[in-house]
Amino acid sequence: MGDNSQTSLGFAIVGCGLIGRKRATALAGIPGAALRQVCDLDPMRAADLAKLTPGCTPATDYRTVLADPAISAVIVSTLNGSLAPIALAAAEAGKHVLVEKPGALNAAELRKVQQAAVSSGVRVRLGYNHRFHPALQKARELIDSGVLGPLMFLRGRYGHGGRKGYDREWRADPELSGGGELIDQGVHLIDLAGWFLGDLPVVEGHATTSFWDMKVDDNAFLSLRTAAGQTAWLHVSCTEWKNLFSLEIYGRDAKLALDGLGGSYGVERLVYYKMLPQMGPPDIFPFEYPGSDASWRLETEAFIDDIQLGREPSPGLKEGIRTLEIVEAIYKKSGYLPNP
Repeated sequence: MGDNSQTSLGFAIVGCGLIGRKRATALAGIPGAALRQVCDLDPMRAADLAKLTPGCTPATDYRTVLADPAISAVIVSTLNGSLAPIALAAAEAGKHVLVEKPGALNAAELRKVQQAAVSSGVRVRLGYNHRFHPALQKARELIDSGVLGPLMFLRGRYGHGGRKGYDREWRADPELSGGGELIDQGVHLIDLAGWFLGDLPVVEGHATTSFWDMKVDDNAFLSLRTAAGQTAWLHVSCTEWKNLFSLEIYGRDAKLALDGLGGSYGVERLVYYKMLPQMGPPDIFPFEYPGSDASWRLETEAFIDDIQLGREPSPGLKEGIRTLEIVEAIYKKSGYLPNP
């Protein structure tokens, strides 16, 4: 992380739910970052979160937050339907933005944010914190070292089992969510596939509603390919019944198998399978990460570096737009509309 000891960046968080609280906790441990305002339509929720940080004040109107010259950066952690409008207003106000995934209901909304960011000269990072989980960071390190050789394909599965009444929550309302499981957990897998394999111009697959009584998808099956033919084969589900995260990355010389994200997804692990010259059973190198989830802090530190170094965020708007384009392509093929 860059040196931010000289000046303190003033932050605001808009959206004080579970993710907003995670963001506030992450900021509290970063020198040179000061959480000055938190904002939520629910005044009690904003007040409760503000109490956790000395000098932080609560608000209920994000426009008053954006008018504060002491705020340099805004974290937007609202429901999906409000992400892009608030991020757009923040960019137009000259504030740097960390907007939670998926960033918008559709790619068109995110393109407007992109235009505003270019005009204002601000940095906008998409909140794909999974990239900062230790097993995924280790996978990136191993791939960059060349030990896997040229990558051939990857296979990813991600899912949970919902809960009683899940199909009546906001995620089941396409006007608030933009879609179902694909735009919820699926975007994480799409983002990771692009991170490891590069651009994925060939998009095949479908989304379906198999169990829940809702207008959005509860399962999606994707086959994405690079121009060179590398494949990302992905399945996301909210009929998994037992929470699951699994990502396997195959190179010509080795394989990586990642499982778990901590908590209800199980201990985070990575196994490096190294092919031997004679082939046959590989050498096996396991890594286990039983500690607490530091991905939120690491991602926030990367965002601060984006600002201080004048660096283009990755993932930024370009990656966020492409991820939503893939989601929309699958929804169109499957008869779902992003905005009914």
